[in-house]
Amino acid sequence: MPRNRRHVLFTVAALAVTLTGAGLASTAFISSPQQAAAEAGPPTPDVLTAPVERRVLTDTIVLRGQVTAGRTFDVSSAGPSGKDAGAPVVTKVMVKTGAAVKPGKVLLEISGRPLFSLEGKLPVYRDLRPGSRGDDVRQLQHALAAVGFGSQGDQAGYFGTATKTAVTRFYASLGYDPVPAQEDGQLKLREARRTATDMERAVQDAKPGTAKQRAMEDLEVARDELNAVEAADGPMVPASELAFFPVFPARVDSLDARVGGPVGDKLLTVSAGDLVVKGSLGSSEVGLVRPGQKVRILSELTGTSASGVVESVADGLSAAVSDTGEEGAAPAADGEKGAVGHALVVTPTKALPAELAHQNVRLTVEAATSKAKVLVVPISAVSAGADARTTVTVLLADGGRRRIEVRPGISGDGYVEVTPVGGSGLAPGDKVIVGGAPAGGATAERGGPSS
Repeated sequence: MPRNRRHVLFTVAALAVTLTGAGLASTAFISSPQQAAAEAGPPTPDVLTAPVERRVLTDTIVLRGQVTAGRTFDVSSAGPSGKDAGAPVVTKVMVKTGAAVKPGKVLLEISGRPLFSLEGKLPVYRDLRPGSRGDDVRQLQHALAAVGFGSQGDQAGYFGTATKTAVTRFYASLGYDPVPAQEDGQLKLREARRTATDMERAVQDAKPGTAKQRAMEDLEVARDELNAVEAADGPMVPASELAFFPVFPARVDSLDARVGGPVGDKLLTVSAGDLVVKGSLGSSEVGLVRPGQKVRILSELTGTSASGVVESVADGLSAAVSDTGEEGAAPAADGEKGAVGHALVVTPTKALPAELAHQNVRLTVEAATSKAKVLVVPISAVSAGADARTTVTVLLADGGRRRIEVRPGISGDGYVEVTPVGGSGLAPGDKVIVGGAPAGGATAERGGPSS
């Protein structure tokens, strides 16, 4: 290679090395705008703060509850009886699971005969026949009157003529003929009337004296027998056709009866009364919940929300209620499997929808409330020193700190009510220290919105 050409190459290479070195040196003195702003700003704070607020503070307890009716009843029936009755069989089912049950409603047909509901507290234990007396007859009279078939004219508790009329009209409204109290009642009635008529004629034909006196005595006996037959004749209400429930509204919880199926020990289960919610409190919570406290009821399944009040809290322990309503199968309020708690009953302010029956819902109990807005800070901002004083520490604008003694009050949702002691200044917007910054990172102000 010619000498001049090698000289040119050496010169170019040297120039390139020089320029590269100059570029690397210049980067030590040049920075981005973001880097420049960060370097010019204040140092990273080493504490977390939250603003002092004024808000209505509520202390709440959250637990699970089961929606259920006040009482549940299993309905059964022996079916029709009599010389023509065979093995009872279900011939019609007039209700469905979840259906409302009203007084005077036919639930089922068993061998062609109705099984209907009426309101009453006494259980059915006998057939109610003309001439019967008792509290169960009085209950039947009241129940029929409640559905529009009064028995005025009969003594309360006596199944007399007016009650017969009410029973006959009631069965007709259902589309059935009532069962006669006596299978041969009409025959006995005709015979008793014929006998009484014959005795009346005998009195008319008898000559004055002993014969007429005896005829009159026979007539009196015939009339007494006629009255007895008339009193015993008429419609009856068989025990197999009647189901009393102590309170309405009621609903069908489960249905075991099937058309064509035999009559077993249980045809259906009916829950009576307005829906309530039953839950269980742990031992650490029972002292905070009292009758009359407000409760928010929420079904996550349907989104339905309702308000209620605590009706009762049991003093003793009872089995927890499961998601399916079975006792002893679910955790109590403290979350332990198989645990027991203090039974809690919540009564809704307004009737709950029927579709919530048997649902597991969330209960938020308002254990305490400040009612009005109060001065609050996060619970983590409050500390107790060696001097036994409860204080919060305010971070000043210049970075300084001021310790303020406070008297804590109600707490809830992570906040606590504070009242400055001795006229110490503490106002909404002041920043109180709630903790130190995490290692190696910047910290930001923390706190929720005021309400």
